[in-house]
Amino acid sequence: MSEQALTRTMYRAQIKELLLERILTGSYEPGERIVETRVAREFGVSQGPVREALRELESLRLVVSEPFVGVRVRAITPEELGEIYPVRSGLEEVAARTAAPRFAGAVERLEREVEGMRRLARSGAVHDFMLHDVQFHRLIVQASGNRTLAEVWTSLHVEARTMITFIRYGDLHAIAESHVPIVEALRAGDPERSSAALREHFEYFARWVVEPAKDENAGPT
Repeated sequence: MSEQALTRTMYRAQIKELLLERILTGSYEPGERIVETRVAREFGVSQGPVREALRELESLRLVVSEPFVGVRVRAITPEELGEIYPVRSGLEEVAARTAAPRFAGAVERLEREVEGMRRLARSGAVHDFMLHDVQFHRLIVQASGNRTLAEVWTSLHVEARTMITFIRYGDLHAIAESHVPIVEALRAGDPERSSAALREHFEYFARWVVEPAKDENAGPT
């Protein structure tokens, strides 16, 4: 890759991260326009990397591009967030079943990620907490040795969707501890127990995200 191409890629990644953070923290509100030229001036770059960053955010369904209007921030519903959990559960159950014997009780890397989550739960550093959470699950997916599964898992843009969930609904202490049964099952090297632990983990998250929204929408009884 040429130096020019590398620089463009770095700019695109940096711009995407900044815009993502602004969307997730509410600096950009649903319906608000994100103007390419304005962002390009802010970063001191051409519109190319900005346009590419916005395309990536559109693939995440965080923004929408409208003819004659430009790019606007989408409103993300709890139901939409909840859709990822059955999909991730299916993938990671398969991964855990295959990975359990491969860990052979050596779960130190997973334990380090849990300890990182616990530490950051105390400080409330959501972004860094999310990185440990995603890495925990990535380690299990990678340990499965299933490249197709890993590619599909990566295509779900787990980092961004996890970050949205944590910012909106996150009890970081509870999230950190919810990983412990998975570690224990993998330590035991039990494929079925490991698969079940992942399933229960994601069922918990799906209820956590979607059910409060149903209660709010139900109105007073």
